[in-house]
Amino acid sequence: MANHKSALKRIRSSRVKQLRNKYQHKTTRNAVRDLRATTEKKEAEELFPKVVAMLDKLAKKNIIHKNKASNLKSKLSKYVAAL
Repeated sequence: MANHKSALKRIRSSRVKQLRNKYQHKTTRNAVRDLRATTEKKEAEELFPKVVAMLDKLAKKNIIHKNKASNLKSKLSKYVAAL
């Protein structure tokens, strides 16, 4: 166990950050899944900018790698265009 007051605080704060990141990542994955499940072009075009914004935010905060976000955005844009 930690011996210093600052180390105890660091454990608490990193746990809070971990939970927040986990929630945001899971929410984004669900949004991507919902977009891929969409078969209507109009609905997909409405969802696409929101999903892209979520991916950009995760990449900016280093929750996911920037290249992974880029690859996902590319694949999703191809999917939406093909509808």
